[in-house]
Amino acid sequence: NRCRGCAMSLRSVLFRRRLSGLPGRLSTIGLLAGVLATAMLALPAQAALKVGAAAPDFSAEAAVGGKAFGFRLSESLAKGPVVLYFYPKAFTSGCTVEAHAFAEATPQFQSLGATVVGLSNDDIETLKKFSVEACRNRFAVAADPQARVIRAYDAGFALLPSTADRISYVIDPQGRVMAVHASMDPQSHVTETLKAVERWKAAQTKKSPG
Repeated sequence: NRCRGCAMSLRSVLFRRRLSGLPGRLSTIGLLAGVLATAMLALPAQAALKVGAAAPDFSAEAAVGGKAFGFRLSESLAKGPVVLYFYPKAFTSGCTVEAHAFAEATPQFQSLGATVVGLSNDDIETLKKFSVEACRNRFAVAADPQARVIRAYDAGFALLPSTADRISYVIDPQGRVMAVHASMDPQSHVTETLKAVERWKAAQTKKSPG
């Protein structure tokens, strides 16, 4: 009986040790999974549409200055080139930085005849607030909660295709992609798309010097 009791006590101690080590192992597994997911999302953005490709026309609910309206790409293109930039999520740090930068540069884009519009899978109520707080009433942001536009432009993350990657397209008035910028650096999207619009404007000026 004494030996049986010792054996049971030993098994109990071993079992408790296994249980005590389990949270640590689960925590390690969770940490590794989180690191892997972050690493996958941090992979360089890859734009599917190439320069010269036809940009799919689309309509979507959008917001500017806290007010919703109907946005249609073809209508904006009738006025000049469009900078269509995809971003993952409103009010996240990188997307807020990017929105601030586009807001600051909006007068420059407008002086060149270009329209800026951001797009994510956020709902319109979220974007009404984002258009004021982050976009500073300067430009529109379009809602794509069903990710239809994101899929049409193949602009989603590889692992999360319904969430937009950080990709910008500059589309000429004829509806063709004239520049693409894919990068996780928010600030670079403003710099590179502005350069593309400036090149377009310079080319137009050469065509009609008078």
